[in-house]
Amino acid sequence: MKVESYFREIHDIVDSYAVVRLKNITFDKRGAYEGFIRGELYFPDGSVLRFREFIDTETTPDRLMYTYHYSDFFHNLIFRYDNTGHHRKLGLPTYPHHKHEGSETHVTASEAPELDKVLQEIELLLQLC
Repeated sequence: MKVESYFREIHDIVDSYAVVRLKNITFDKRGAYEGFIRGELYFPDGSVLRFREFIDTETTPDRLMYTYHYSDFFHNLIFRYDNTGHHRKLGLPTYPHHKHEGSETHVTASEAPELDKVLQEIELLLQLC
């Protein structure tokens, strides 16, 4: 799959969520199969999802690096998924994939979510408010 196809998929996923009020996404092609995506998605309550992905699509889409950082209107962390290898000592079974919930220090095991799943989680949180 060419990286442009993956970029289109990300664009289409974001556009499929009515709860996204404003978006700012940049796509940086780094080769036929590699690219970097940076985005900010704003929601009705003033919360924001900031995300980054470094992707290799030569065989299947492989996110070599990702972070999905969701915060409230006051920039307080609600959750963040990432695959930064800084929690090896915790012995998480999903290392390096993990989730921060409510604070930088509350770290739990987590599989690597797709952007679509992150947006579903946000949509559910917004419905509960």
